[in-house]
Amino acid sequence: MAFVQELQAAGAWVGWYVLPFVVVMTAIVFFHELGHYLVARWCGVKIDAFSLGFGPELYSRIDKHGTRWRLAAIPVGGYVKFHGDANAASAPDHDGVAAMTPQERASTLAGQPLANRAAIVAAGPFANFLLAVAIFAALFVVFGRAEQTPRIGAVEAGSPAALAGFQVGDLVKAVNGRPIATFEDLQQATLLSTGLPMSFVVERAGDEARLTATPEIAVVDQGPLGKRRMGRLGLASTRNPADVRIDRCALPLCLVWGAQEVGFIVEATGAYVGGLIAGRETADNMSGPIGVGQIAGEMAKVSLWQLLSLAGLFSVSVGLMNLLPVPLLDGGHLLYFAFEAARGRPLSDRMQQIGIRIGVAFVAALVIFTTSHDILRLVSPN
Repeated sequence: MAFVQELQAAGAWVGWYVLPFVVVMTAIVFFHELGHYLVARWCGVKIDAFSLGFGPELYSRIDKHGTRWRLAAIPVGGYVKFHGDANAASAPDHDGVAAMTPQERASTLAGQPLANRAAIVAAGPFANFLLAVAIFAALFVVFGRAEQTPRIGAVEAGSPAALAGFQVGDLVKAVNGRPIATFEDLQQATLLSTGLPMSFVVERAGDEARLTATPEIAVVDQGPLGKRRMGRLGLASTRNPADVRIDRCALPLCLVWGAQEVGFIVEATGAYVGGLIAGRETADNMSGPIGVGQIAGEMAKVSLWQLLSLAGLFSVSVGLMNLLPVPLLDGGHLLYFAFEAARGRPLSDRMQQIGIRIGVAFVAALVIFTTSHDILRLVSPN
């Protein structure tokens, strides 16, 4: 009986956590690699293989263009192998390419003009951003966008907002010179300014008042997302129903809203990285595979729509991660291309191989760090 219960618990854990994580990440990786694939085909590059996952092959077929479409046993990650590449990391096989005829060489990634190679590499992250825009736009089409007037409903005693002089009923008009239209805009501005002074223009009893407050770093329980360290002012929105509205959009406007959502995620990520470098932020908000799987599972428990929204966030994150100027990632290839454009010739094979080793070490260290951080977060009572 105990064995059956443990088996059921294990099945529930796989169903709620592993399966949503695998489905979401597989879809994101597919669109990322599809970006590489489509632009490469458009440039005339032959594709030897398109793989979802790594490791032993579970299923494959070869299409009329000679591309081997494969599904592999390890369902996280994937790659497109271009003709003339030595491996899935797009390292060129110089000897093999040199032995090709000019016509065959033109169908390799290495045989393409620099601009084409850069476009093919950048297409993967760009596809992730487009996927996120499409996801957010679809959610806006279905549900609209809830917007709340940036009117203050409560000020927490002793908080940065209270010390700055905020009062109940204040209507926030601008933050750091940027107009504020909704309470969500105020929350986003606070998130982008953790540990930094913020200047406010508020409307109070028909007059304008100027206030300055610095968000404090606090541990905030975000429900399915878990406890996260975030910037906090100590303000709450008004509960007056008249201050809340649901805006609907036609498809073009929904796409604009989706692009704005992606833009905010990019800006917030940049602000977080900048805060890490400056010492205002900590690595507590970083998640590895275990943390991402846990978040995906919790979102799946809430609703399919919440999981879809999370997929949009993850897609942007994957796009940004791949743009890091680290050899092995797309950004590393773009860095090599930038050196090639500046020097008029590619980096030597030796320098590129050294870069690849550094990239492998960086990615491995990042995975080990974030995974160990996930484990500590799970076992820690706080």
